[in-house]
Amino acid sequence: MANMLKPKTANFKAAPRVAENSNDWPKVIGWLEKSREYKALEVDLDLDSNILWTMMSHDSVPCVGEQFLSEGRQLQDMVRHTYLRAEPSVIPFKYMVFGSTTPGVFSLGGNLRLFVQLIREGRRGDLLAYATSCVDLVYNNAMANGLPVMTISLVQGDALGGGFEAAISSNYVIAERSAKFGLPEVLFSLFPGMGAYSLIARRVDTVVAERMIFSGKIYSAEELYEIGLVDMLVEDGEGRAAVMDFASRNSLRHNANLAIYRARQRVNPLSYEELYDTTVDWVDTALALTEENLKKMERLALMQERRSARN
Repeated sequence: MANMLKPKTANFKAAPRVAENSNDWPKVIGWLEKSREYKALEVDLDLDSNILWTMMSHDSVPCVGEQFLSEGRQLQDMVRHTYLRAEPSVIPFKYMVFGSTTPGVFSLGGNLRLFVQLIREGRRGDLLAYATSCVDLVYNNAMANGLPVMTISLVQGDALGGGFEAAISSNYVIAERSAKFGLPEVLFSLFPGMGAYSLIARRVDTVVAERMIFSGKIYSAEELYEIGLVDMLVEDGEGRAAVMDFASRNSLRHNANLAIYRARQRVNPLSYEELYDTTVDWVDTALALTEENLKKMERLALMQERRSARN
């Protein structure tokens, strides 16, 4: 698996095989060209594997920055608006894959340095806007943007805090063995407010969700595979090939997979209102943090920055 060739990416000027089936191909060209301007995302359309690769590109601290939030939402909106009423046969991808180009890091979570600043200045509106943007991305990813496609997280490094939440928001999670997962917010008297409780409770149960949140523990990919938060565990360096292999093996049963995920949502619905209400609680809790709590957050922010320097 590790020796598989790098997938072919779309030729933005001509793609006759897809154009024969899609009346919206000019729009696809448009949003792929637009994605070339992105700073925090690298977007590739692999026609042969039916995969839209969306990779976080951290040019500084590998956390959820405002640039990423803006570009991620733009991409989700463009994809959804292009294909919301389209027949599945004209959509040139079946899988939206979310990962990172930073070696050893999926995402270290929220921008802690920004959090400290907004909390000290009492800027509730700005903090809520940031948190709401995170919830928007998580919810849209969990709902596959309302399209007949499957979302996959490819975790090839540490996924902490908001990075953990983003990873498990996908329909399917593939992790390399050395990946680490954790929710460290309890260390500074906060909680993960952008979907962790809701997502873990639905994938496993509320007992596991609370145990993970209260502990602040760092978990291995293997531990999360054993409890069901990771769906596929692969060796280091084999993650991308594993995604392509999964897409190939599941191509003929794609509709069945989508039906299963619709059943998951039907049996235990995830609502936007639930995520939003939780993040409002997160904002209010954050604004009540003491100076001692904020100093702990600053120390973790420094660790984020040192990790960036090492990379």
